Amino acid sequence: MDNQNNYPVQGGGMPPEKNGAGFGVASMVLGIIAVLFSCCIYVVAFPLGILGLILGIVGIKKNSGKGMAIAGLVLNLIAVALGVACIVLGGAILASMGIGS
Repeated sequence: MDNQNNYPVQGGGMPPEKNGAGFGVASMVLGIIAVLFSCCIYVVAFPLGILGLILGIVGIKKNSGKGMAIAGLVLNLIAVALGVACIVLGGAILASMGIGS
């Protein structure tokens, strides 16, 4: 007899509901990584930024984890903008040096 007080053993209850906050979290994580890589390894930052933008929009539409989804959306927009700026600046520097033409 495992139950020493003769009380009925209670079950674990209902499993927690899935609220879809994973999209917001994924968008924010991808945004952080994309910002870190945007100036150095922009080849990696662009796909991560675009994917993070998509996940951020989906997270906002699902209305759960909305704060993280908005933060991820902003971070991914910054990462894509920094990547574009680095490409343009790098191209201008190479063109002024006469390389690549």
